Amino acid sequence: MIDYLAVFITFFAVIDPIGTVPVFVAVTAGYDPKTKRRIALLASVAALGILLFFVVIGEIILKALSIPLSAFQISGGIVLFLFALNMIFGDSKPEEEIKSLRDDHTDTAIFPLAVPSIASPGAILAAVLLTENAIFSIYEQALTALVMCIVLLVTYVLMLISGHITKVIGASGASVVSRVMGLILSAVATTNILSGLKQYFQLVQ
Repeated sequence: MIDYLAVFITFFAVIDPIGTVPVFVAVTAGYDPKTKRRIALLASVAALGILLFFVVIGEIILKALSIPLSAFQISGGIVLFLFALNMIFGDSKPEEEIKSLRDDHTDTAIFPLAVPSIASPGAILAAVLLTENAIFSIYEQALTALVMCIVLLVTYVLMLISGHITKVIGASGASVVSRVMGLILSAVATTNILSGLKQYFQLVQ
């Protein structure tokens, strides 16, 4: 049975809805409220499409390339861990992605909002690892995808009320939250690495 609270926390950590707020505020500066709502919706839908693609096709791609899922767990866990370290010790998510803004704000809903802010590399890896066909039934995978959609809905709502949030926590508050999410993500990444090693070397618990 899936621990859906753990799945929710994992997706919340890798997607980091609160960390997306200052990125959204920066990329939509100067736009009218109607345009901001349209950008928030488009970014959320695009991120959903990307993540669902990897939920459905991700493992198929790995099998086509003859990559065992255990190896993907190990490598993915290492990437997640490095991603988490960057969130903790380097530029936090809001700071890093705001730096990537283009002056003309072209396609801001897709970059950097949908990718890499919402559908981050960590979120893509989590989408594949948490829907492994050999472990989870189609029903369980569907429920996991539903939990992921709930996190994306939270992200969308936070973008809609981003103006109020930034007044309350500010950019510094979002940075602190992002670093805490990085700490949680590092623990998730370590678990993935240990699980992959156990499966790959067929270790008995």
